[in-house]
Amino acid sequence: MKHTFLLGALLALGLPARPLLAQTAAALPAGVTQVTSVEGITEYKLPNGLRVLLFPDQSKATATVNITYLVGSRHEGYGESGMAHLLEHMVFKGSTKHPNIPQELTEHGANPNGTTWLDRTNYFETFTSTDENLKWALDLEADRMVNSFIAKKDLDSEFSVVRNEFESGENSPSRVLMERVLSSAYLWHNYGKSTIGSKEDIERVPIDNLKAFYQRYYQPDNAVLLVAGKFDPAKTLALIKQDFGPIAKPTRVLSPTYTTEPTQDGERSVTLRRPGDTQGLAVAYHVVAGAHPDYAATDVLVDVLTNQPSGRLYKALVETKKAASTWGFTPTLHDPGFAYFYADVRQGRSLDSARTAMLGALDAVARTQPPTAEEVSRAKTKLLKDVELLFQKSDDLGLTLSEYIATGDWRLVYLYRDNLRKVTPADVQRVAASYLKPSNRTVGLFEPDNKPDRSTVPAAPDVAALVKNYKGEPAIAAGEAFDASPANINTRTKLGQEKNGLKYALLQKQTRGNSVNAELKLRYGTEASLTGKPGVAELTAAMLQRGTKTRTYAQIRDAFDKAQAQVYFYGGGQTATAGIQTDKAHLNSVMDIVLDCLRNPTFPADEFEKLKQARLADLESQKQEPQALAFNLANRLSSPYPKGHPLETLSYDDEIAAIKAIKVEDVRAFYKQFYGAQSATLAVVGSFDEPALRQRLDKQLGTWKASGPYVRIPQRVFNGTAQSQALQTNDKANAMFVAMMKYPLRDDSPDYAALYMANYILGDGFLNSRLATRIRQKEGVSYGVGSYMYADDNDEVGGFGSYAIYNPDNSARLEQAYKEEVERLLKDGVTADELKAAKSAALQNFQVQRSQDRNLASTWAQYLTKAEGRTFAYDAELDRRIAALTPEQVSAAAKKYLDYSKLTIVKAGDFARSAKPKASAP
Repeated sequence: MKHTFLLGALLALGLPARPLLAQTAAALPAGVTQVTSVEGITEYKLPNGLRVLLFPDQSKATATVNITYLVGSRHEGYGESGMAHLLEHMVFKGSTKHPNIPQELTEHGANPNGTTWLDRTNYFETFTSTDENLKWALDLEADRMVNSFIAKKDLDSEFSVVRNEFESGENSPSRVLMERVLSSAYLWHNYGKSTIGSKEDIERVPIDNLKAFYQRYYQPDNAVLLVAGKFDPAKTLALIKQDFGPIAKPTRVLSPTYTTEPTQDGERSVTLRRPGDTQGLAVAYHVVAGAHPDYAATDVLVDVLTNQPSGRLYKALVETKKAASTWGFTPTLHDPGFAYFYADVRQGRSLDSARTAMLGALDAVARTQPPTAEEVSRAKTKLLKDVELLFQKSDDLGLTLSEYIATGDWRLVYLYRDNLRKVTPADVQRVAASYLKPSNRTVGLFEPDNKPDRSTVPAAPDVAALVKNYKGEPAIAAGEAFDASPANINTRTKLGQEKNGLKYALLQKQTRGNSVNAELKLRYGTEASLTGKPGVAELTAAMLQRGTKTRTYAQIRDAFDKAQAQVYFYGGGQTATAGIQTDKAHLNSVMDIVLDCLRNPTFPADEFEKLKQARLADLESQKQEPQALAFNLANRLSSPYPKGHPLETLSYDDEIAAIKAIKVEDVRAFYKQFYGAQSATLAVVGSFDEPALRQRLDKQLGTWKASGPYVRIPQRVFNGTAQSQALQTNDKANAMFVAMMKYPLRDDSPDYAALYMANYILGDGFLNSRLATRIRQKEGVSYGVGSYMYADDNDEVGGFGSYAIYNPDNSARLEQAYKEEVERLLKDGVTADELKAAKSAALQNFQVQRSQDRNLASTWAQYLTKAEGRTFAYDAELDRRIAALTPEQVSAAAKKYLDYSKLTIVKAGDFARSAKPKASAP
């Protein structure tokens, strides 16, 4: 569960294969009426006011149930700050027919969550598409709509969990700065209040007030239910009528919120002072509501300013080295909203200089240097690419449409797309001149102005008039109903090898929107040749797309956007990876650019310096973060490779020093020595032209060899590393607990499946693991707690780890509860009932993972590295072994490999403050 602050910057869309109208119009359940159908999404309405959206996508192996309630922090009154988010947590505590919701979510292998933001709250579950799972999910959401317990005993434990989440956010200076800027920008409207609310309100809210809030807003006439993925529409409508129909339409009337933010009458300022290693600079402006026709032009304006590497702010701040990085966004909101810009400025750099450069660039785009046609075209291409790519993801639909439902109507997502296509440079200049005014912004100081030039932001338009009779466009190409079983994956995949040794796996299938995912992994070096080169591998891979013999960094990024592709390069250790998501029509052109980046990089010195500055700023920002410090130290203690070893984990100070010492000549030399394709693997999954792809592989990669050999560096298990250390992080409200240990185990060892399930039961199940049930649900001392395990696929090196986020005041309770749960597992083992539920959840989760094309590509790229030629027969065997496990086998594996006395434990937090005596009440 989380409170959402940046979701308005995301646009995850989906369109089904065919209109639903023809499928269900003739057989609607009694009382259910059809409202409209647009591009394959069909809206219905029940007599009690519940709105229903059905979005069938037979190409998925999963289904998603998402319910959006039109209540967020905008609806909270005096003393109610954070109530919508607190209620989101409470609704997971159980209802009349579903008393243990976390357990049910785990048993059904669901990928669930709940999120709260300014205008709405939503809950969703994604699960393997079966009639039983769908019936369960609909019954769950119907029951907890009106029958959630909202009990005092649950509030007593949960309010401290939410407070813990609040404190976790307080650890991030950039996040707190955003809250301070927006609270200064808004005098009266609740958009100026953080969704997570006031800690004092969270702690003091009376249970009767929370229950009344729940009963007021959690009603069918204030909700929109979405079902997306693989399901039968007629059967689903009948289930929805059966589960939700009996809920009576409430007699109360919800009054619309009416607070209007007055026109800002002068520049406002806020200064935040707290510990940190990276300076920050933020600017906010009031802009139009998400439903306003000018919103699309405003979104284009923000991209013109923040695009990397072509944006105005990037050029003014990053290229001049006044800042390490910049970003910005303008969320889709019900009422007039805001545009927000941010820059990271490293210590030693002038914050005043960065402020002058940022405000200068913002003022110039509004007054003297209007956006060019090229800039506007680039921004539109990028934003439309994001829309079109995400049209293929029906499982992301719920979260995205929740934003537009809260803005006024789900069909606004299509109007946004249509308006985006129509945006002109004149439109972008107009909105820049209207809203990017000194009197309309909030920054770090106040400047008197005898002749204020103020912006009057228009009210949100009549959404019903905007969407009336809207028809949309034809639905995009549908995908096949792909069987994601290991046997079918193996049957459908073509395996091969180029003459230089490169191995490939090609899995062709009909996908939604003809999408295709690919992953290419290069492997290089030996222990001797890579020793003493910390950080060089990472920077070399990151530099691949920053310029070739024929393309600049900007041209490469623009080309990817025009080709509607998402491409990433990263590296470290002995691998460099290129990942691709695009469609069949663009794959060949995208592959040409990716291969150009791999074969012809020029490593421009100016781009290298920008990359170094960004990496240094990122590392410096972690130096006082409890979570980052705890994991870093725990890794160093549990795996103490010698200094200079390629597998050594560096401290942040050592890594910063290493990055500073690297020169552009070092990455050029690294590329020349290590890069080649003789030990590479490539996996492609989706819709693609195999002959054209094979031709490119043969020509560009088939004969490419590195000058040096590749010999895999073996991992080690270090004995006797158990110890406990505490790190003091001043003025951090949240602390981090991390525990680790290593043991000899490979992922095909006889004990692997049993130990996997032992850990799943201990700490890997969603809110229903033993650790979560005890430490979060019962004790209420941690927002995030869990455990994980892994085993290498080559070396007998496995690992177990645990983590918990908590208030330093609760250290003793947390550690005692954690120790007791680990030792209870080793002493008493697991029960038949919990193993049965865990096996069902784990096996369904594996099936969900195999249904994701990106996961398939990544898995094949790894499997191809195995000398014995691993295939998905490994997955089938693992499924079989897990299904056959007994409680005795799982309990024995836990006792054999886990030992509390052998754990390396690291705690990071402001323990000095928590140790001080608390002032007594007068």
